[in-house]
Amino acid sequence: MVGKVPPEALERLVFTRLGDSDPAVVQGPAYGEDTAALRVDAAGDEELLVINSDPISLAVDRVGTLGVTVACNDIAASGGTPRWLTNVCILPADGDRELDRITRQIDDAAAAVGAHVIGGHAEYSEELSRPLVSMTCLGTTDRYIPTSGASAGELIVIAGHAGTEGTAILGSDFRDELDEQVTEETFTAAEACYEDLSVQAAASALAPYATAMHDPTEGGVLAGLHEMATASSATFMVERTRIPVRPETETLCGVLNIDPVRIFGSGALLATVPQAERNAALRALEEKDLTAAVIGQVDTADETEAGVCLDAEPVVGPVEDALYDLWE
Repeated sequence: MVGKVPPEALERLVFTRLGDSDPAVVQGPAYGEDTAALRVDAAGDEELLVINSDPISLAVDRVGTLGVTVACNDIAASGGTPRWLTNVCILPADGDRELDRITRQIDDAAAAVGAHVIGGHAEYSEELSRPLVSMTCLGTTDRYIPTSGASAGELIVIAGHAGTEGTAILGSDFRDELDEQVTEETFTAAEACYEDLSVQAAASALAPYATAMHDPTEGGVLAGLHEMATASSATFMVERTRIPVRPETETLCGVLNIDPVRIFGSGALLATVPQAERNAALRALEEKDLTAAVIGQVDTADETEAGVCLDAEPVVGPVEDALYDLWE
């Protein structure tokens, strides 16, 4: 088994075992919710502290970049500003060169988003053949936006493109396997996707209008939509042709016969907005020169029916990432 723990296992083995209760917790663990939110009264204001942890366990070439970006994206998708980072790096036994490469990437990526590394841990393990990085990001917000806030009748908006993170990984980690089937121009465009993984600009544009936001990672845009719909006890009616996909993503996925909406999705941001806010939300994204589209609408559902219908066909979830088979 590879990938995220299924929701039924989380409900049974994780969410019922949370230690003592604390009234400072505004948002705790829940399916689809990537951040915790806490009240902190030290400053005497209404700011919340938002916290996220995410591992990067399979990608190799830009693992430090991905670690910072994915963790900071979750904070931004909650309406927050990423501010502080801690990380755990577990490396193969001869991993000095890996540690140098990863910490350089972390330094560059953190500086690019305005976050500061405040601590962490590094060690070597003979059991690993590739580095494992787990990143925690802490940020602040005065308005927490959950994954679970979608309501019937609202519109589903995407900022960015499907499969941007997966495209970057394919262009770097799988270059040797694809070299004879893909042009150098496509590889160059794919690797450039590493520079387009942050959703902070999109999140700041959408935050005034969004009822829910979520940044898709494992399982891509389709998994992100499924997590939002399930968390909101709603059905998301989505049209595939409205989902933006880069040409290099189409090319790489076509060669591998995999679905662009089912590969790692950092770089895109999903949001639900009231219909009355549609034009304002899209205008805010356009003003930042961001690709955006309305890809569907939220419909009613009870908890047993919640999920995604793609072109009117129900999607069976949770959605597994199409890249897992390549790593195996």
